[in-house]
Amino acid sequence: LVPASTMAQNEPAPLFEMPEGEHTRWISPENPTGAVGAGGHENRGAKGHAFETIPVGETHVLADIDGSGVIDRLWMTIEDRAPDALRGLRLEIFWDGAQTPAVSVPLGDFFLHGAGEMVPMETALLSSPEGRSFVSTIPMPFQTGAKIVMRNESPRQVNLIFYDINFRLLDTPPKDALYFHAWWNRDRRTELGEDFRILPRIEGRGRFLGTNVTVLTNPAYKDAWWGEGEVKIYLDDDDALPTLIGTGTEDYIGTAWGQGAYINRFQGAPIATWEGGGRWTFYRFHVPDPVYFTSGIEVALQQI
Repeated sequence: LVPASTMAQNEPAPLFEMPEGEHTRWISPENPTGAVGAGGHENRGAKGHAFETIPVGETHVLADIDGSGVIDRLWMTIEDRAPDALRGLRLEIFWDGAQTPAVSVPLGDFFLHGAGEMVPMETALLSSPEGRSFVSTIPMPFQTGAKIVMRNESPRQVNLIFYDINFRLLDTPPKDALYFHAWWNRDRRTELGEDFRILPRIEGRGRFLGTNVTVLTNPAYKDAWWGEGEVKIYLDDDDALPTLIGTGTEDYIGTAWGQGAYINRFQGAPIATWEGGGRWTFYRFHVPDPVYFTSGIEVALQQI
C-alpha cells in the first residue's frame, strides 16, 4: 500500500465548532445511497439489510456519491478472513467520474494485513480494533463524485460483507485539495542488487503519505537478516542519487537492531516472525514529517 497524496485541509472542524455548508451522510447496506431519511426502510425501521454478498468474479459497488465532499471513515468486515480472501478481495476507489481507479489494492494489504494474518491494531490512519475489521480514517476529498467498489478475485463467494462509509457533502468543493491515491505492487522474487520499487516514478505535485510493506523471506536464507537495505526517496529532479535516504529498513520505521512486532501511531510492524519461513509487515506514515514533491517522486527499498 502506497498512499501517494492527501491533505489536512477539509478535515472535520474542531469539536466545538459547527461548520457551514457541510452535511453528514453514511452509506451502508441499510442505506445504500446515503439519502436523507432513507435508512432502515426494508424492515419497517428495524435491521433488515445489514450485509451484502459478492459472488466469485463479481464486483459490488459499496458507494456511488454525487457531488463534492470528503470521505472521513471507511469501516468493513467480512466473514471469511483467510489469507486468500485478504489478498483476493480488491478495494478500488474512483474520483470525479474517472475510469481508472486512484486506489486498486487487495483488501488485506490496504489495511496493513499483507502477511495473511489479522492482528488487533490502532494507528493514526488505519486500524482493526480486535483483528476482525478494517477501518480507515484517512481523509479523502473529492470535487464532483466518488465511487468505491469491491472486486471478488478470490476463489470463494463472499457470503457476508458489512460496511459503513462515512462522509460529508460540501456546498463548496474543497479548494486545492490533493486526491488520495494508493499503489500496490508484488515481486515474487527480488533480484540481487536491484532496488524494490515501493512507488515507481510518478509525475506531478503532491504529498507522499507513507507506505506499508510485506516481506515473505526465502527459506533458503534461513534466519539471515534481510533488513539492511535503505529506503530511498527521489524527489523532483533527482536522477542517480536520492535527496532523502535512511540508514536501514528497521531504522526507517523508527526502531533499530532488527525488527520486532510493535504498533505505534505512525510506524510499526504488526507481523514480525521467523515462524513459517519468515513473515514481516511494516509501515511508516509521514504525517508528522511530511514529504512533499513538486514535479515527481520515486520511492525504493535498496536490496543488498
